[in-house]
This record gives sequence, C-alpha cells and structure tokens, in this order.
Amino acid sequence: MRRNTGRFSGYIRPFSYGLDLLIINFSANYLLDESLSGLYYHFYISFTWLVISWNVGFYEIYRYTKLQEIYEKVFKQYLVFVIVNFAFIGFFSKFSEPSQIVKFVTLAVAIISCEKLFFYYFLKRFRVVFGGNYRKVVIIGDQKNTAELAHFFEDNPDYGYRLKHNFNTEENKKSKIQECLEFIVEQKIDEIYCSLEDLTNTEVNDLIDFSDSNLKTLKFLPNKKEATSRNLKYDYYGYIPIVSLRNIPQDLWINKLIKRSFDVLFSLIIIFFLLSWLVPIMALLIKLESKGPVFFKQGRPGYNEKEFFCYKFRSMRINNTTEKEASKGDPRVTKTGRFIRKTSMDELPQFLNVLKGEMSVVGPRPHLWSQNKSYANKIKKYMVRHYVKPGITGLAQVRGFRGEIETDKDMINRINLDVYYIENWSLIMDIKIIFQTVINIFKGEEKAY
Repeated sequence: MRRNTGRFSGYIRPFSYGLDLLIINFSANYLLDESLSGLYYHFYISFTWLVISWNVGFYEIYRYTKLQEIYEKVFKQYLVFVIVNFAFIGFFSKFSEPSQIVKFVTLAVAIISCEKLFFYYFLKRFRVVFGGNYRKVVIIGDQKNTAELAHFFEDNPDYGYRLKHNFNTEENKKSKIQECLEFIVEQKIDEIYCSLEDLTNTEVNDLIDFSDSNLKTLKFLPNKKEATSRNLKYDYYGYIPIVSLRNIPQDLWINKLIKRSFDVLFSLIIIFFLLSWLVPIMALLIKLESKGPVFFKQGRPGYNEKEFFCYKFRSMRINNTTEKEASKGDPRVTKTGRFIRKTSMDELPQFLNVLKGEMSVVGPRPHLWSQNKSYANKIKKYMVRHYVKPGITGLAQVRGFRGEIETDKDMINRINLDVYYIENWSLIMDIKIIFQTVINIFKGEEKAY
C-alpha cells in the first residue's frame, strides 16, 4: 500500500500552492493593464493554474524525481498557461497588448521555477547536512538482485533514504524474512523494498498483509516476468525501476484539495443552518432527562492511527463502560438518546471534527481503541482504514454494516467495504453515500440503537 510518509511533504505542498498563486496574482496585478486587474481574471488564472498543474503533474515532484522531469513539467505548465491566458483575452477582453501577457506569464513561471528548484536543492542539502526529512528503509532479496538498489541508497544520501539493513535471502529465506519483519517493527522502518525475483506469490501476499497491518510502505524491484495482476505504479530511482502497490486516490494533492474543500463547505452549511438552532434544543432535552454534559467526547484512532477526540450529543447516562458498544435494549441509553441514535442525530457534532480537519464527511467510521486492539491482528487489511481520515458516514454504514459488531464476519464485511472505498474514492461516490445516508435515516435502520 502506497502512502505519504514524508516528514514535511504535508506542509511543503500546501505552502507551495499558496506561494505560487500569490506570485501569479501579484505578477498579474503589477505587470498587466488595469482592464485585466478585475477579480474575475484573478480567479480565472488561479483556477486554470491549478487545473493545468493537475494535468501536467507540476506539483508531483518527489525525492527521486529527475531534474529533467522538473524542466519538462515547467515547460508544459508555461506553454499551456500562456495559451489559456490568450484564450481569456480573446473571448472576454478587448485587451490589445499580447506581449504583456507573455511577459507576465514568463516572469511568474520563472519566479515559481526558481522557488521550486530552491526547495528541491534545499531539501537535498538538508538531508545530507542535517539528516532530516529522511526515511528508514530495508531491502529483502537475493543480494545479486538487490545490490544495485543498495548502492543507490548508499551513494545518494541527498534522496533522503537511510538503508538500515539489506536482508539477503539467498540462504534460509524463511528465517531471513521473519528476521526482517521483526527488525522492521523494532527499528520503526518506514519503507520495505523487496525483489520479486526472489519471492513466491505467497510470500508477496504475506508481505502485503504485514505492511498493511503495520502501516508501512511496501515497494518492489520488478523481475523480467509479469508481476501479478494488481494496480501497479512504476517509479525510477536513477535508472532502477521500483514498483508501488495500489495508489490511493486521496494521496493525489488535487483529490485532497477537492475532498477537503467539499468537507469544509458541507460542514459549514450543516453547522450554520442546522446545528446553530439544533444545539440549544438538544441541550435542553438531554439535560432534562439526565445529569451530565450535552456533548460526549471520546478518544478514537484517526488518520495514521493518531488519536483525536470524536464529538457526539450525549445519548447515555453517565457510566464507566464507554469502551463498550451500545447493544439492543442497552440500559445506558436514555429515551432521548434512543431517538437521536436511531436518526443518527447524535453524530451531528462530528461536523466540528470535520471542520478541524480530524475527520471527513465520508470515510471509514472511527472505531473504539478496544476494537482496534482486538481486530488489528485478527483481520487482514484492518489497518488500511487508517490511510485516510475517518468519516461521519461511510460505504460500510450505508450497506448495512453499522452499529454493534456481533461476529467477526460483521467486522470483516465492514473492513472489505472500507478498503474498497479507500482504493476507489471519488467525489461522486462521496455524494452518493451522503444521499444514501439521508435515505437510510428516514427509512430507519435495524442496527441503529
């Protein structure tokens, strides 16, 4: 499973988007005629810049990206951005000095290119001098097949990979793999590189299960034979091909931007137009029936298994068994609580979690910590759900797998749907799930208690 493990990439990219848009709009305001200084033009160039960058992969630059690829991305971005600017003045403006457009785009892209190259070389130098922004890696396989990659890591410290151990499987392969897995856990290794030439299909599947369960990035050195029929992605470290498994759609910055923008907009609508008047009513009903706070908050494992406090309207009397799921006829649940749980109204405060960036509107439901501990090693792919933010609703919930977990099969079905959602995410899927959630609320759900 491929995921973002960069120490600073989560901060650098948003900063880069904002800085680039600032450069573009400042340059346009400074260099262009007043007839193109309107808000509509600034919105147009900002939007088209982002769309173009998505299509040419302008911001898809990693520690192993070659300099030539960066120059190609800059040239494509520049060329298309010039064209869309000319298209704008051709359709919507009487602006008659095209040389100003060329001057503006050339200067803006030149400044952005210098900024991009500065960060590219700065991070390389930072990794060498200060040892920061690095990833700890191990290699598994026959030394004759992995030696080139090992030399690459050792000869290129500026890429930010620290090879902690090269496990040679030429002899005692089974024990070497087991030794490697124990080493990965003990040393908190970030990425695992394996030679497909030296692994059976069973061993490959076991490594995939291990990496998913332990939130590790797993990559392969391909062989000349056809790799298995999976969704594979090829990267190149120098001239060495590296195979990554199953790209997660939400790893792409444009998809992150789309999903986060939707989450913020949707949560603001709910907070202002629903919670603003519903909270006082709910507070009165909850307080009249039982003593205690209006809101209930509980630590739950979230993105990358990092704990956050999940908010709900309190639906139970104060008790000491909050790590136990509600069951049918649960005496802890109040009359008001039974109604708001049946209609899912108790979940509405989680839109505050969404606004804070701890949750998403749609995603795998955040489980109890006790469930995480119980099922993490029992069910394959369980930990995959932590590659994305948890959601208020999700695919598993609208398919009927919500509420109390009565058997392991209930959890297995839920995890299968969570993994499918993560690997096949789209905004359309999110909207469909939201509509289905609303329909289920009005229809009533058997396991909502």
